[in-house]
Amino acid sequence: MAVTSATSSSVSADQLGKQLRVQQAKQNAERAESAARALRSQADAAQREANQAQESARSLYVRSDQAQSVAGQARQGLVAMRSQSEMQARLSNTVDQVVERASVTAAGSTAGSVSESAFASSATEQRASQPVVNTSGQLTGTLVNTTA
Repeated sequence: MAVTSATSSSVSADQLGKQLRVQQAKQNAERAESAARALRSQADAAQREANQAQESARSLYVRSDQAQSVAGQARQGLVAMRSQSEMQARLSNTVDQVVERASVTAAGSTAGSVSESAFASSATEQRASQPVVNTSGQLTGTLVNTTA
């Protein structure tokens, strides 16, 4: 019996050791699963933050595109304003030249001491010596009388 009881106690110690190792393995598995859940939770939070950052970046790109569009429109407006200013200056110059010519012609037509033929040749000479303004308001040369 002594042999049987020694064998049975060694078996039960062996079983107890196995049970202890199984219990430790279960505890290790539970700790690993808990750590995995915590890591998964952190990964989900990081993913949400990344999604929010990406959405913020998209919003910034849209706002940047809108700002670029506004800047382009402002540049176009500036070019239009400059063009309008230049056209007004040309128009003013043209009007000044027309008024000047009209006053020269009016002054020539009111001179009583000049005969009509002399006046006609004088007016033609004045017109011929003054520069001609084109439709853009630029001086292009002198008027040439081609009538014979």
